Amino acid sequence: MKNIKFLLKGIYFISIIILLSGCNGEFNLNRKNNKYKESDKNEKNKTQNKLEIKISCDEVSIEEYLKDGWKINKQKSKEKICSWKSIPANNYCNIEKDKGCKIITPDKMGTETIYILEK
Repeated sequence: MKNIKFLLKGIYFISIIILLSGCNGEFNLNRKNNKYKESDKNEKNKTQNKLEIKISCDEVSIEEYLKDGWKINKQKSKEKICSWKSIPANNYCNIEKDKGCKIITPDKMGTETIYILEK
């Protein structure tokens, strides 16, 4: 009976030590990880030749990039709200005194253009 209790305590002690020591997860997975690391490097080299630029409400242009040798691969445009304004909810509402009657509506509409450039 004492031997069984001693054995169970030993197993319990060893399992606690294993759990507390942790695991670095290298169990012969190095080969697979190296393949993934190489493919990540290749993807990084590919993405260095691609650039995504968003221009909203005609803030800036991409002419600097085009002068540097970048070429437009794809271009997407969609409508976007450029600014907002506050209006009173009714004729009796004072926005300065009562913030609860303020309605925020779009003021100016514009376009957002997404360029995907390649070198």
